[in-house]
Amino acid sequence: MPFVLLSLILQIACAVHVVRTGRPMYWIFLLLIGSYVAVAIYVFAEILPGLKDNRAARRALQGARDRIDPERHKRAASRQLEVADTLENRQRLADESYDSGDYQQAAELYRSGLRGLYATDPNLMLGLAKSQFALELAGEARQTLDALIAANPAFRSSEGHLLYARCLEALGDVPGALHEYEALVAGFPGEEARVRHGLLLKREGRAAEADAAFDETLRRSRVAPGYYQREQREWIDLASRERSPQR
Repeated sequence: MPFVLLSLILQIACAVHVVRTGRPMYWIFLLLIGSYVAVAIYVFAEILPGLKDNRAARRALQGARDRIDPERHKRAASRQLEVADTLENRQRLADESYDSGDYQQAAELYRSGLRGLYATDPNLMLGLAKSQFALELAGEARQTLDALIAANPAFRSSEGHLLYARCLEALGDVPGALHEYEALVAGFPGEEARVRHGLLLKREGRAAEADAAFDETLRRSRVAPGYYQREQREWIDLASRERSPQR
């Protein structure tokens, strides 16, 4: 009985798809008499070919593949580096190593690229600092960022600025971290900097200022488009949890 019911649901779903997408109506007849076989044929013949032209579907399929095999991008980057040991391929593998959580390998790869003409490349230096911080080497990460700023005074990176503030916070330089967060919040593309600022204010006993930061994140989220709310969900939820209870 459950198999019959499932078959009926799938047949109806495919028939609705036929009507809504303007497919040939003979598909409905085939679906009604063909059960699972007809559903499978319809999916492979009419639905799957169209997914390659659908951006949302491509993203969903890509996400599913990444969850099933999270190391596949790293393996591909490793093979590419074996074929051609270029700075671009080395950095790509470093980025994939970092994204996969292999911070030690990422740090080694970023550091190995800092030589010759690229000895002070800001993107490599930022990658190295990120890896060092992820390895709980906040002091080394700060030194790398200081060297980056000294060698590339025109370089601008919201991600790097946030990392610098987090380094100061991890090293116990609360006034310095608060100063960096305050300078960063207004132009940061997202809510992470504002919420981290609020969390540090809260830890310092400055509850009213912390709540003001959390309230601003919640206010912005209410008027933001859906994609922004989805992208920033982690920080919006954290702001909601950390805000003092309303009296």
